[in-house]
Amino acid sequence: MITTAFAGFSHILIEVALAVFPLVLFFIVFQVAFLRLPMKKVWTMMFGIVLTFIGLSFFLQGVSIGFFPAGLEIGAILGAREHVWVYLPLVGLILGFVATFAEPAIRILNHEVEKVTAGSIPGKVLLLTLSIGVAISIALSMIRILTGIPLWTILLPGYIAALIMIRYSKKRFVSIAFDAGGVATGPMTVTFIMAIAVGVANVTEGRDPLLDGFGMIATVALTPILSVLCLGLLYSRKESTGHDTSKKALQTRHHDREKETSQ
Repeated sequence: MITTAFAGFSHILIEVALAVFPLVLFFIVFQVAFLRLPMKKVWTMMFGIVLTFIGLSFFLQGVSIGFFPAGLEIGAILGAREHVWVYLPLVGLILGFVATFAEPAIRILNHEVEKVTAGSIPGKVLLLTLSIGVAISIALSMIRILTGIPLWTILLPGYIAALIMIRYSKKRFVSIAFDAGGVATGPMTVTFIMAIAVGVANVTEGRDPLLDGFGMIATVALTPILSVLCLGLLYSRKESTGHDTSKKALQTRHHDREKETSQ
């Protein structure tokens, strides 16, 4: 069993090393030329890089022997059952919502947004917003597999709506939205849920896994953008309502003072 679990692990180690080595070299050059950080801090960072190398290697190995095969099997079982029109979009909603909570990159984005905005955009609110967006995208992808509708019929109207919403959203939410679109397509979504979509398309009559199973990641990259822009519009409305209330209160106070003065 151990031999099977580590099959191809050497190849993954080489891939991770090729990915991490340029970053380490880049850091060393900046350390020597510009940063000049204390050696204690440098050794701490190097230890973190070693942990990253080990973690990435084991994660990718787990994906190749665990997540992706499991996703294909689950997708094949779901697609072969009766009444797929009823429960498959619902399953997509649940999977998309739950997978977002397990996405490490989204956790980092939420933490950074909450820190930079001094808590004005809470991480929990952003996490819930992204989870709803990804859940909708997975459900749409399942419906697309069942109906066979072209991918552009979802992406084109979605990006047109995003461009329109940019006009009325605050700049900070626009920046966060497009970063969220990239972050949402992380390892959990790509390795597990995409495999489920391919498995469903593989057993659905009249569907091509290559044409209908893939394309889900493009949808996942779109819906978080829309959900965060919607959150920005809600914030803008809340701020304008609060501003109008404050303005009305000031006008009332000013009117009362003038009345007292006249008396």
